[in-house]
Amino acid sequence: MLREYYCDLHIHTCLSPCADLDMHPAALVRQATEKRLDVIAICDHNASENVRYVMRAAEGGPLGIIPGMEITTSEEVHILALVPGLDDLVGIQQFVYDHLPGQNDERLFGCQAVVNEKGEVEGINERLLIGATQLSMNELIGTIHEFGGLAVASHIDRESFSVVSQLGFIDDDSGFDALEISRAMGMKRARERYPELSQYTFITSSDAHCLIDIGTAPTVMKLAAGTFEEVKMAMQRREGRCVIG
Repeated sequence: MLREYYCDLHIHTCLSPCADLDMHPAALVRQATEKRLDVIAICDHNASENVRYVMRAAEGGPLGIIPGMEITTSEEVHILALVPGLDDLVGIQQFVYDHLPGQNDERLFGCQAVVNEKGEVEGINERLLIGATQLSMNELIGTIHEFGGLAVASHIDRESFSVVSQLGFIDDDSGFDALEISRAMGMKRARERYPELSQYTFITSSDAHCLIDIGTAPTVMKLAAGTFEEVKMAMQRREGRCVIG
């Protein structure tokens, strides 16, 4: 039976150097649940070590967790990689790390903490997660699809780190499964601004870097369950699943 699910598919944890340190797994699961979200995706910058701990923090509760990552291409385009499970995420993570140069300077960019479901620090990621990978946009999208994932263009309306700001356009055959609109614009204004992109599914997300922002721009989807496969069907507009609005 299909019903409306409230989905926030772009949330960072304290692993992202630009996120608040109180964005640890247990805290963000608690906040997402209080906001009555049904599904969230964890998408840290070029890294994913905290995803398993968010999933553990959510065990036994009503909140569905989709594993993900926000990856920066060589063109400095941000792309959300949403995948079916942790094994797929580990595969993409290794591929990204193989093409991610540099070391983090915590004084300049911030702490990159790996924190478990109990709020305990497991370690510090010393890679330059704020940087760009050596992967082209086309190469990255192809790899995401090889792992059975969804490639979503991040915040296409933003003036930096979006495919529109960096490349100026989105091809009909780009391979994106959906386009994300920031909460500053919203779905209605985006459809008016980008009529040439009408063939794409649009979503909105919070891109939360602090607890208060979680759930501020959810996408409402008609689904049978809060799972990756159902979200995939909604983005592809199959079997009655769809994005509402």
